[in-house]
Amino acid sequence: MPSEAPAGRIARALGRAVRLRCPRCGQTPLFPRCELGDAGRSRVATRAVRWFGHWFRMRPVCAFCGLRFERAQGYFVGAIYVNYAVTTPIAVGGALVLWRVAGLDPVWQLALWGPFVVVFPLWFFRWSRSLWLAVELLANPEP
Repeated sequence: MPSEAPAGRIARALGRAVRLRCPRCGQTPLFPRCELGDAGRSRVATRAVRWFGHWFRMRPVCAFCGLRFERAQGYFVGAIYVNYAVTTPIAVGGALVLWRVAGLDPVWQLALWGPFVVVFPLWFFRWSRSLWLAVELLANPEP
């Protein structure tokens, strides 16, 4: 049986990363859905717990293929670099475009892009971890 072409492996791993699935098998979601047991909470409190409590919590292993997602302590430091590599060009590029096209003052630029560079990395957190896991698994497959 011939081995798969490298381009196919890369495309499949990155596709699974974008869908937030295990990069090896594609079966298990990397981040669990919220399971709320307290029926007495208000709807607002329930949404806050769902959003903030589970947005950053990642499964330790794939339930289907057994891949350990965090291979060593500090493993996901690379995901911080992925997040930075995506956030910085968007913010700097957007600021340059608005400066050249709209002539927007630096104060207004700061008011616009300051909150963006705080909120966007929090939102992109899951995808940065997933992309880092996929790229690192391609470079160093686990036996």
